[in-house]
Amino acid sequence: MKQLRLIFSILMIFCCMMAEGDDGWKITTDRYTDYKGVTLANGNIGIVNEKYSLMTGDIFLNGVFDKESDRGGVSRMVRSQKFMDITLMINGKTVDEADITRWQQTLDMHKAVLTTTFTFDGVDISYSLRAMRNLPYVAVGELVLSSSKDADVSVSNAVTFPEELKETESSFDVLRDGRNLMPMMTSVAKTRTGMHTLCTASAFLLPNDERSKVTDSNGSMTYNVHLKKHQKTVIPIAGAVCSTRHFNDPGNEAKRMAVYVLQHDRNELLKAHDALWEELWKGDIIIEGCHEDQRDVRVALYHLYSFQREGSRLSMSPMGLSSAGYNGHVFWDSEIWMMPPMLVLHPELARCHIDYRADRLAKARQRASLFGYRGAMFPWESDDSGEESTPAWCLTGTFEHHISADVAIAFYNYYCVTKDKEWLRDEGFGVIKSVADFLVSRAHENEDGTFSIRNVVGADEYAQNVDDNAFTNGTAKVALQNAVKAAEVLDVVHDARWTEVADRLKFHYMADGTIKEHSTYDGEMIKQADVNLLAYPLGLVRDEEQIRRDIDYYEDKIDKVNGPAMGYSILSVLYSRLGETDKAYEMFRKSFVPNKRGPFGLLSESAASDNPYFATGAGGMLQAVIFGFCGYEITDGGIVKHPARMPKQWKSVEVRF
Repeated sequence: MKQLRLIFSILMIFCCMMAEGDDGWKITTDRYTDYKGVTLANGNIGIVNEKYSLMTGDIFLNGVFDKESDRGGVSRMVRSQKFMDITLMINGKTVDEADITRWQQTLDMHKAVLTTTFTFDGVDISYSLRAMRNLPYVAVGELVLSSSKDADVSVSNAVTFPEELKETESSFDVLRDGRNLMPMMTSVAKTRTGMHTLCTASAFLLPNDERSKVTDSNGSMTYNVHLKKHQKTVIPIAGAVCSTRHFNDPGNEAKRMAVYVLQHDRNELLKAHDALWEELWKGDIIIEGCHEDQRDVRVALYHLYSFQREGSRLSMSPMGLSSAGYNGHVFWDSEIWMMPPMLVLHPELARCHIDYRADRLAKARQRASLFGYRGAMFPWESDDSGEESTPAWCLTGTFEHHISADVAIAFYNYYCVTKDKEWLRDEGFGVIKSVADFLVSRAHENEDGTFSIRNVVGADEYAQNVDDNAFTNGTAKVALQNAVKAAEVLDVVHDARWTEVADRLKFHYMADGTIKEHSTYDGEMIKQADVNLLAYPLGLVRDEEQIRRDIDYYEDKIDKVNGPAMGYSILSVLYSRLGETDKAYEMFRKSFVPNKRGPFGLLSESAASDNPYFATGAGGMLQAVIFGFCGYEITDGGIVKHPARMPKQWKSVEVRF
């Protein structure tokens, strides 16, 4: 039954997307069932949309955390109060989703705006929502009304609070400066344990002579207007949310942001938002010949661009700003899966991921010392503090040590692409060196002179407390080699043990030469790719016969139900590089098609899960295109372009950056 539902869901998504006939930038749907809302985000705030779009779903704040429960538990990304909800009354009747007709929704990925249209009691209603790219704490909505008859309309804005927020207050305030009236709804709340204060302010963006009509009505901000027959009326609204994570006085900052938008030319602000998204889309992937693939690649890019912003020094969780899945923590997903496409398309966005780690180096050093190691040991799950945020019962937090090497590899790759030697000297090398020192202290010398890294959880997390996990040892080897190269670039003396350990790290093999996932691996099901990562992205295995042998063995071992999608992305890259484009395309599609959900094709973590949007899967899918089909490779010398190996389903493919 689950398989039938999955097939039906995929077919429905395919039909919905292919019916539009647009250029791959817009997704329009009139499906009101099997709905998964898309996220509008700008790297700081993420607003999850509801199908009845006058009301928002959850609003998440990047980098703002508090405890997930009152008693114990780890940190969790905070949900803000909902400050952009609108209630609409027409001729005394409240507009309700059960009574609307001609409902339709369009996501314009090029401008990052979602527009919902419907009809109620003879009034055509359109509502567009943006998380402003140029105003990192602000959202703007535009309500457009046109009626076939005279109508009295009441538009209200109220604040609602998630249950975990405490000491909540909302009020209607009218700020004044001379003849300028600035009515707004404001709110304040404490996070669960009082760690942060969240403040919001929202205002109808009306001409000054109309603002006196905005009143306090039953705890909401209300504007009444009479619509004349065939008259079109635009009622914009803007809201801001600020926290003590970013501001000492978030209440006044939120009000100032609302005042700024209220007193500014709205069209100029929207044009600035559009211009910044236009700049982002200079990093694009153009596919001709398969409309669906073009759409899916754009959906992936849209979300990765939405969930991060230049200069923020904030990384990205596996679910981005679409949910508090995995508590909003940062994992290896950031460095290994999401960051590589950004290194090609937008290095300034890739920089956010490593800035986040650099800011938490001191905590990583502290963590290494807690377990008797030198250098820096980064946490498996990281929140704003930089301390380990994995639940204490979960073995990954204590033993999945490849994360530190993943971080160091990302730092060196950033240097390879940008050649920013000043950054490497001032910031990058400190992390690379500290991780190398940790890896040397983590390795154990065997009697035969080889080195083992014992008692770890692998990239395949089904393998717990094993020795010589292939990916863990592989990342350690690459990170140590990169540390030597970075030292040579800066002409500084490096520890000779970096090379010694890197050269003698132990890998185990089966009788036929297949690399064993760990020292005692015996054919068990694996959660995701592990050994195959040695060929890509690590580049340690380059012999084609060895690559094929490892693929042939492990492809069928991946958990087909609960395994995350990224493993198939890796296999797609490897098949592309082996020249087997049909197989590469099969793996490419397998990495995301079974995971698509709802009318917008949002990605879930696995074929069996229902937790979109999985930004990690988007990163893997994009890597299959960029580093597989299109032939790009990140090398010591920078980005290298090899001949493309395009699938027969496409007429052409181009990466623009």
